[in-house]
Amino acid sequence: MVVIHGGYWRSKYGAELGEPLARDLAEHGIAAWNLEYRRAGNGGGWPGTFDDILAGIDRLAALAEPHALDLRRVVALGHSAGGHLAVWAAGREKVAEAGTGDRDSLRGGGGVRLTGVVSQSGVLDLAGAERLNLSNGAVANLLGGPSSEFPVRHRTASPMAALPLDVPVYAVHAEADQDVPPEMSMAYVDATRGSAVPAHFVSVPGDHFALIDISSPAYLSCRDLVCELLR
Repeated sequence: MVVIHGGYWRSKYGAELGEPLARDLAEHGIAAWNLEYRRAGNGGGWPGTFDDILAGIDRLAALAEPHALDLRRVVALGHSAGGHLAVWAAGREKVAEAGTGDRDSLRGGGGVRLTGVVSQSGVLDLAGAERLNLSNGAVANLLGGPSSEFPVRHRTASPMAALPLDVPVYAVHAEADQDVPPEMSMAYVDATRGSAVPAHFVSVPGDHFALIDISSPAYLSCRDLVCELLR
């Protein structure tokens, strides 16, 4: 299980947000990898944040034998911006095939493959997030500028660009979320309709942070979905 924290890709929010989730998953018999990455403001942004996510997932290959990991089943649990990065990483082969069209490069395909994703109020529609100016321009801050200036970069960074995916995605969203509106998940799920493996929208009670409160029904629903994907 790869845990990817949120925080609108900004430097002030780190892997400590994912620690309680990783600890809880481990206590329930799941090998949990709490992944850190450079964010906008501490060396991240484009393409560093994205390279770090792929490098962190690929690191599991070196850990598999000493920790008896089954890399045939690797699921990501991502909250908010981490949901975006988790779903984006699930489509890494499509990113590699398309190329970035940018002077910067990404790691692309060929590494450890995710077999499922549980997105927790994920920012899954980057175009919509930019249009709504979520978190005071968080998308442009991540990608070094607006889509009008970097259209290929914005397209490559969006989970939408990798559709259709051949792995299951649960887009879980908190009913009272005022940080990431539910339409971020709904738009992604709508875009998968008619595909061989459509994503599923799951509404849960609570606000944005209920999803990472390990005592809340919202989080417990996410843990159940993780267990389902790992069966």
